Amino acid sequence: MRITELLTKDTILLAMKAKTKEEAIDHLVDVLVAADRIDDREGFKAAIVNREQQSTTGVGEGIAIPHAKTKSVKQPTIVFGKSVEGVDYESLDGQPAHLFFMIAAPEGANNTHLEALARLSGMLMQAEIRNQLMEATSANEVIEIINNHDEEEENETVVSDSKNF
Repeated sequence: MRITELLTKDTILLAMKAKTKEEAIDHLVDVLVAADRIDDREGFKAAIVNREQQSTTGVGEGIAIPHAKTKSVKQPTIVFGKSVEGVDYESLDGQPAHLFFMIAAPEGANNTHLEALARLSGMLMQAEIRNQLMEATSANEVIEIINNHDEEEENETVVSDSKNF
């Protein structure tokens, strides 16, 4: 599964104006509504907020990955949002979040959202990728950055797997 199967041009928000965690969640959920990926805005938002109450998804290094699995989701989707100013997202390292990846998974779906979460987390550990995403000025650039690094991870997996045979 490639991340760009879930992240598309219509689910990219390059200029988030959010000042608070709640506003950031609202902006990202609004993208899902506009892209017609959810059918119950408030239900999905409640699922995201509930997940945040368990523990923050502000993972540090300027990244937040809010996620929920709920019947409100029509199709698995990732929303990318970027805030140049940063948002206090109650991140684990106490630093503001600048890069947001909201994962929306339908209830009863397989573990697509967990696979996407794991792939994104691994990719975003690299400062080079975070910097490229911060400098991106178009949805096409964001897609290209993710695709380029997603391919690298796939190739690395193939190489390491072939050594075991």
